[in-house]
Amino acid sequence: MTEPHRLTATEAARRIRAGQLDPVALVESCLERIAARDAVVHAFAHFDPDLVRRAVRHARPGALHGLPVGVKDVLDTADQPSQYGSPIWAGHRPFADAASVAWARAAGAVVIGKTVTTEFATRKPGATANPAGPAHTPGGSSSGSAAGVADFQFPLGFGTQTAGSVIRPAAYCGAVGYKPSFGLIPLLGMKVMSQSLDTIGTMGRSVADCALLAGAAGQVDLGDPDARVAAPRIGLCLSPSWPLATADTQALFAGLAARLGRAGARVTGWELPASFDALATAHPIVMNGESARSMGWELAQARAGLSEGLAERLDWGLAQGPAVLAEAQATFRQCQDGFADALGDLDILVTPSAPGEAPLGLEWTGDPAFNYLWTTLHVPCITIPHGTGATGMPLGVQIVGRRGADRATLAWAQWVAAALAG
Repeated sequence: MTEPHRLTATEAARRIRAGQLDPVALVESCLERIAARDAVVHAFAHFDPDLVRRAVRHARPGALHGLPVGVKDVLDTADQPSQYGSPIWAGHRPFADAASVAWARAAGAVVIGKTVTTEFATRKPGATANPAGPAHTPGGSSSGSAAGVADFQFPLGFGTQTAGSVIRPAAYCGAVGYKPSFGLIPLLGMKVMSQSLDTIGTMGRSVADCALLAGAAGQVDLGDPDARVAAPRIGLCLSPSWPLATADTQALFAGLAARLGRAGARVTGWELPASFDALATAHPIVMNGESARSMGWELAQARAGLSEGLAERLDWGLAQGPAVLAEAQATFRQCQDGFADALGDLDILVTPSAPGEAPLGLEWTGDPAFNYLWTTLHVPCITIPHGTGATGMPLGVQIVGRRGADRATLAWAQWVAAALAG
């Protein structure tokens, strides 16, 4: 019989509803796994097993009843420190939960701990290692949530994405990650950096897991991704970043069109129009310019607590000036408005989740080259594990949909997952 901590969230929820699994037993199984593994993985910024045990005894009935959730430490929690990956905020205790966390608890979730984030979800990595290979980065900035889910320490995790911080770590660690359409999950109570980009997402072990948590956190109906749907019309998009793809990713994608076609999809090659090339320049201007403005207090009052790398990027963002920032933001809006027409009659795109395997070392969380475009366009993205690289580390395939079409995109992502698993 499968140990409780190894269940998908949706299967655990089904068993809890049927009276076949006690939420306390699920939580205890996760706590045992954490005790056995977290000295290697280091998924947590804050972890209090006694608090978790009290929480599960008082978990509310609902869609997430008794399910442990790791909360990235840029999302506020009233009962645990929210330190944003920075010594500046060490020991900080917010008055209230972030809206996303509050809605998850209202649906019965048990916050199992605060998971490691890079510094303000942007620069200096934390101590988290990749459970598939501890010498490799887990990716970032949602490092702890991706590693904890992939390592079976908890079935669900919250992440956030400004460039590639949900999709890339999920792909590197072998989890499923979902970055919803911009604004689907409310940002209130998040340490926001870029108001034009920051998006709260979810991680799990299946597409349905990610939809379950996001639906509760966003108070939206995302349907059942496991329900049968017609084969999609797929654009195979190597993306402008294809020159950065490793040999592993190139080999993975070489046979992808034929495989999806055999499963019934109509697959065609697709490229972003040349007008979207401007996003490569606009994205860092907006990300760093808005982040610098959001961090006015830290820059003015606590600059010594910032890493050198982050301080440099924030200074660069401010130095671009308001006119350059406004022009980059206008480029965002123009491309966002034009993306639906550029897709034509396609339902989804299939594109790499990351350049390749997770890089060796914990000093760098990897390149978001295959993610920043979709974050900028405000569209839903899901990464599913598929294959391994030369050293046995996980690879991922990313499914991209139309803005606001999250329910359909999740269903087609599950179709792709099933087709690739067959």
